[in-house]
Amino acid sequence: MAVEAATAALRSNRALPVSAAEGQPELRAALASHYRQWGATHVTPEHVVVTPGGKAGLLTLLQAVLQPGDEVLVPTPAWFGFWEVIQRAGGVVRLLPLSADDNYAFTPAQLAEAFTPRTRVLLLTNPNNPTGRLYTRAEVGALLEVTQQHPELLVLSDEIYDLVQFGEDPTPTLLSFPDPHAQHLVLNGFSKSLELVGWGVGYLVVPPALARKCAAIQFATGKSVPAPAQAAAQAAVEAAAAIAADLLARLAPNRAQLLYALAALPHVPALPPPAGTYYAFPDLRAYLPPAESKEVASAALVTHLKSNGVEVVDGTSCGTPGFVRLSYAVEPAVLTEALARLRMALEAMRK
Repeated sequence: MAVEAATAALRSNRALPVSAAEGQPELRAALASHYRQWGATHVTPEHVVVTPGGKAGLLTLLQAVLQPGDEVLVPTPAWFGFWEVIQRAGGVVRLLPLSADDNYAFTPAQLAEAFTPRTRVLLLTNPNNPTGRLYTRAEVGALLEVTQQHPELLVLSDEIYDLVQFGEDPTPTLLSFPDPHAQHLVLNGFSKSLELVGWGVGYLVVPPALARKCAAIQFATGKSVPAPAQAAAQAAVEAAAAIAADLLARLAPNRAQLLYALAALPHVPALPPPAGTYYAFPDLRAYLPPAESKEVASAALVTHLKSNGVEVVDGTSCGTPGFVRLSYAVEPAVLTEALARLRMALEAMRK
């Protein structure tokens, strides 16, 4: 349906419109409606800025809110792409390590202790990439009780995997919580939950004044997303429930196969089933070779796996050396072969 919508836009007999910097009104209205259905009753099209991909949206937003030296607090493990974007926006990355021992629980006490006078943004990812950890409504609400005590702090939630979740309750969007100080910002896109990989469409949902500022930055530094891609995105968001249901049905057998294989690996701690995304993040520290540091050892393990035909993301890049990110968003035959190679490669490391 997305391809058909883009094709129709290209084949129309009229000239394709040049979008406003904030995006096509129809797409912004569809996105606002989508969030209202998930409990964010205050969201209007004026809150939405369509961006040329999620990373570009993140950079634009951080440029709009950060002053040089402002800190962005990032609970880790976290997506490896955050660090450079924060630094390019003039911010300082501050890591808040969470532990696999308690399934990456993030408590209000941890959050309160992590603040400094320079902390400007708390960057959350729900569900989390790379761990697949999904933070419940109660968990997020408890953290927000802390952030509301710091009205100058902004809370930015990366929700790009929001519909890739396997629990009974949906991923809670940050926008559905009370926000008396207008602190809550959301980054999202179409490449994960809605499968528009490579189309380069992301979006921000932020207070209207900040949305206008982001649109002005985007207008001055780049260009709006092409109209056919926005037409595809609109078709996708209007069919979001069906697209996500189909994606989850295709992912579920792979997820079960991966978790079964990881549970059978010796020396690998039990992995709580990731409730979201299409990743697992196993602890392979038992297989690290001797090295001068954990980071060097982790890189050596990843190189060894690659030489045996298994591509993984080094947990060092996510703030957690010795762990690796595995994706099961692949064809079943590819996953079966990869898991066999993974086991053989790890066995060779122990010999």
